[in-house]
Amino acid sequence: MAGPIPQGDSMRGGPAQATLYGWIVFALSFGLLISDYMARQVLNAVFPLLKAEWSLSDGELGLLSGVVAVMVGLLTFPLSLAADRWGRVRSLTLMAILWSLATLYCAAATSFEGMLFGRALVGVGEAAYGSVGIAVVISVFPQRLRATLSAAFMAGGLFGQVLGVALGAQVAATHGWRTAFMAIGLFGLVLGALYPLIVREKRIKALTESDETAEDTRPVLSLRSLTTSRSIRLAYLGSGLQLFAAGALPAWLPSYLNRSYAMPIDRAGRTAAVLLLVCGAGMILCGMLSDRLARDKPERKISLAIAYCLATAASLTLALQLPPGAGQLALLAVAMFFVAGTTGPAGAMVANLTPLTIHGSAFATLTLANNLIGLAPGPILTGRVADKLGLLGAFQLLPAACLAAALAFAAMRRSYLSDLGQKEP
Repeated sequence: MAGPIPQGDSMRGGPAQATLYGWIVFALSFGLLISDYMARQVLNAVFPLLKAEWSLSDGELGLLSGVVAVMVGLLTFPLSLAADRWGRVRSLTLMAILWSLATLYCAAATSFEGMLFGRALVGVGEAAYGSVGIAVVISVFPQRLRATLSAAFMAGGLFGQVLGVALGAQVAATHGWRTAFMAIGLFGLVLGALYPLIVREKRIKALTESDETAEDTRPVLSLRSLTTSRSIRLAYLGSGLQLFAAGALPAWLPSYLNRSYAMPIDRAGRTAAVLLLVCGAGMILCGMLSDRLARDKPERKISLAIAYCLATAASLTLALQLPPGAGQLALLAVAMFFVAGTTGPAGAMVANLTPLTIHGSAFATLTLANNLIGLAPGPILTGRVADKLGLLGAFQLLPAACLAAALAFAAMRRSYLSDLGQKEP
């Protein structure tokens, strides 16, 4: 380990105040993250069309959705390390161009195998964007805003899913699913070309200069702090387990609404988009609540993360005991509000437990855990189970992952403050 954190989690570097340029960096990075998740989510909006056209099983559909997260999980760490050394802005630009071109390739796919290859390329392009992008955003803002910005930035993924589902379903219903992929791919290309013209590496470095820059003198030793802390290992585990449900629900909600509520593809997409919008709002508000309540007591982030997990499990369990209707949709909305609520607290805990100079690598490790434990197996295993038990039966197993996440966060209580370099009160 790199050593104890001086004076708790209040001395983690970054500028003293938020700046206009920092907000511009946030806005453009947020926009690219929206493009990222639009490219990822548009597939789920057209599941019914692909299932009918290519006679696919739910397991095959789940694989098409989950392969992106598999590639993200496998490649996020090495690509994030490369970005830390090669230049984050340059790396983010190349990532955006790659996933956009891969989305255009998906528009031309003529078989399951071709679509699977295209989706894998989308995952390669997206692999390190979440970790590197959030490291850029975190670096240009003061420490006191970390949980809020972690949650708000990652909520861009949820809003991207909203647009991917809603616009993808609408365009697919009127112009075909290929046109939906093409429109989203072109949007990403335009934004990717604009990003390096405004976001400059030198200006970001000038804004983030602080005393903690000296930590970079021994980067190899500092990298040990990514996993040697008991608390950070549990943070990775708890975050990944909770995102199992957060990966499965967005992938399969359009299909569930199409099958259980007999909604046409465009209406199912719009309804699922509303639920995803609730999820994004919950992610931001839960992060803001964590910043406010844990300002002087950092251990409260753990209690809040546990509460979000339990609220998801309870509301989802109740929702799936009801028949399709307004009551079930209302409870599904409650579950969606809390299902990604741990993103802010988990991101802040990872930031506080690691040196500023390796935040890109730390968030890469968090992204790896989120994808390999949650976002990748969530849609894939749900599809496999749905082939045997039906989609409702597969959904009814999701609360178990949320309960396991709550247990992982609860286990952090013994070590979190000591790992921050603080003494128990």
